[in-house]
Amino acid sequence: MDNKIDMLLSNKCLKKILIALAVIISLFVVVKIAKDMKEFKYIGDNAVRNSITVAGKGELMVKPDIANISFSITAEDMDVSKASDVVNKNMAEVIASLKANGVSEKDIKTTDYNIYPRYDYVKDVSMYYSGKQVLAGYSVTQSIDLKIRDLSKTGKIITDLGSLKVTNMSGLTFTNDKYDDLVKQAREDAIKQARAEAKKLAKSLDVDLGDIISFSDNNNSPIYYARDMMKSSTLGMGVPEAAVVPTGENKIVSNVSITYEIK
Repeated sequence: MDNKIDMLLSNKCLKKILIALAVIISLFVVVKIAKDMKEFKYIGDNAVRNSITVAGKGELMVKPDIANISFSITAEDMDVSKASDVVNKNMAEVIASLKANGVSEKDIKTTDYNIYPRYDYVKDVSMYYSGKQVLAGYSVTQSIDLKIRDLSKTGKIITDLGSLKVTNMSGLTFTNDKYDDLVKQAREDAIKQARAEAKKLAKSLDVDLGDIISFSDNNNSPIYYARDMMKSSTLGMGVPEAAVVPTGENKIVSNVSITYEIK
């Protein structure tokens, strides 16, 4: 009988101990979670901090130092190898002309070399609504992107290309070789302007600037003030006059927005 009573008492004590341990562990977990939440109070919360947002704009007007232009040479023949030979021959003449005008071989880049069959639709005279596709020949096209570094020769190069059986000449633009550096300079000017505006605004509001909360940079593409104009005429014995190609200036713009915490 005494043994049974002792066992019951032991079981009750064990249960109390287990319950107490469970309570202690639960309290420890709650405290740990609360501590973590306190340490990371800005993660995932919707706390509103006092802040000001300012904008800055940087602009550069620069003269371009590079001209870019694209062109193609195309030939067609029933024999694809003959069409390719014509394209290769004409391209060799074009490259020789470009080099004679001071263009480096590294600035002459092939962007596409395409061979495809061309078909004509021929009606069947015996049947009004009938007809068939007939091979008309193979067309071979080589496309080039050209970079001209000596802008004083741009007009002559364009005119020479026009006399060398070049087709689809397009995309004349005037850019800058170190464009990324110019964008960086415009952005730095924009940041300086935004920073000065933030200090001025903070002084007016009688507050102190804190950390930067956010920053955005919206760089605009360069605005080309150059006139993409190609004009030529004929002088004397059919000698073409060099194309007139004003280069103008490029406007590079950087817009930034900075948000500061205020104290």
